[in-house]
Amino acid sequence: MISQKLLQNISFVKLRFISRHLIVACLFCASTWSQLASEAPAAVPSPARKDPLGRSTPRGTVLGFLIAAGKGDNQVAAQYLNTRETLKGGAPLAGQLYVVLNRRLPARLNEISDRPEGDATSLLKPDLYLVGIINGAGLDVTLERVEREDSGHIWLFSRTTLEAIPAVYEETHQVSVEDIFPAALVDNYLVGIPAYEWLFVFVGLPLIYFLTGLLNRLLLPVVGWVLNRLRRRTDQRPRQVLPQPIRLLMMAASIRWLLSEVGLSLIARQFWSTMATLITICGCVWLLILINRTTEQYSRNRLQSRPSSGAASVQRLIRRSIDLVFVFVGFLVMLRHFGISPTAALAGLGVGGIAIALAAQKTLENVVGGVSLILDEAVRVGDVLKVGEVTGTVDDIGLRSIRIRTLDRTMLVIPNGQLANMNLEVISCRDKFWFHPTITLRYETRSSQIASMTDAVRSLLTTHPHIDRDSVRVRFFQLATFSLNIEVFAYVVALDWNQFLRIQEDLLHGIMAIAQQVGVQFAFPSQTTYLVAEPNKKDSPVESLQAASAAR
Repeated sequence: MISQKLLQNISFVKLRFISRHLIVACLFCASTWSQLASEAPAAVPSPARKDPLGRSTPRGTVLGFLIAAGKGDNQVAAQYLNTRETLKGGAPLAGQLYVVLNRRLPARLNEISDRPEGDATSLLKPDLYLVGIINGAGLDVTLERVEREDSGHIWLFSRTTLEAIPAVYEETHQVSVEDIFPAALVDNYLVGIPAYEWLFVFVGLPLIYFLTGLLNRLLLPVVGWVLNRLRRRTDQRPRQVLPQPIRLLMMAASIRWLLSEVGLSLIARQFWSTMATLITICGCVWLLILINRTTEQYSRNRLQSRPSSGAASVQRLIRRSIDLVFVFVGFLVMLRHFGISPTAALAGLGVGGIAIALAAQKTLENVVGGVSLILDEAVRVGDVLKVGEVTGTVDDIGLRSIRIRTLDRTMLVIPNGQLANMNLEVISCRDKFWFHPTITLRYETRSSQIASMTDAVRSLLTTHPHIDRDSVRVRFFQLATFSLNIEVFAYVVALDWNQFLRIQEDLLHGIMAIAQQVGVQFAFPSQTTYLVAEPNKKDSPVESLQAASAAR
């Protein structure tokens, strides 16, 4: 990294180079973050001497050379070359190297190592680092690590690369963008930035985006006509053919194409290449989010006929979770592009996730319980539910709680985590209703009357159109304390609870009419006491006991 002392010595701060130095600042920030995110060494090394020109790392050497040569200070730029020539003799070679790198080196400055030891995974020698390959010439631009008494271990452009630079320089005839634009745009500056660069940013990009919107409008009638022909409709017309994410991807592709056709400086190409990459990442994430939203709408339309608001809540939760995953993955890709290791971010996210999970344990429990209830479809909106001693109708199913409208017309809110561990009785889910009254007759009823009563009630049930005949059972089954009990057992086929109550009312009226016809009476809790006169003294004790009786 270029030190503060270097900035003070060679005075790089000029407004004319703000646009070109922006990418350099981004690369320096990325280098700092990557160093902070890297693993700590096992032992603390001794502090190394800092090079005033920032040549301690491969990235510092390349960027320092580009900035110095771009400013026109070739004598300073010559200090980044491993050559036997003096500073004055190496200045022309530095200028040729700058032209070659500036025109033909791939814009991958963010991938250059920022470690003092270089790239540990390189297949080259430990003291040799590959910066890139010159397009068309097959020249490997390499750095070699040397030791100087005043600066310690530093990275310089290798002698092998410098020997091939003059020949490659003669072959470099690419047209520069400054040769294309008029002199008025090249020589005039606004806030220290050439006018043609402002033209790229504030005119070129909006113009490309506007052209994609114009293309979208031109394609609307054509696509609508094709859809009408395929679906045999006359009113089918899409709202848009090229959504905004597709237009962003087209704009990024246009930038890539212009970079291959127009000769820009290396730092400018790095800047626009980074811009195209960021636009591509944003467009892809946006497109995936739109596809996810369309999928949710399609699923919601498929489930629209089912009365379950909880399913919509779960779909919304799943969609937002997937959207967050898309955004997070895009953020990691951006970090990776700038050379920042995402390991520290992932570790921090894991620790933060554990802390959030512990803090919101009850909330997560309710959410998980709600998702399980909705996915199992154990309860739906409109079901008559019995929870403990409470009976009511399910009014709404949320991710955190369920709302039940009780018979008293009050609203009962139960957390889903608690509801998932309770026994639920869904009354509205039964296919048949149980008709199970007990007919209690008085003890004065004769056996023939009981037989007539059971036969008549059985006939009433088997002939009723809403009674399941196979389930009918009428039996005299108990001599109770104060009554003779007849059990009535049958299942009623009804659509809802109100219809069952109407059918039950008719059956009870019929049973009462049969009791009146047979001449029996229903029993009620009673007690009979038998009084016996006091026995005579002449009576024996045995006779006295036989004369006494107890009542029930």
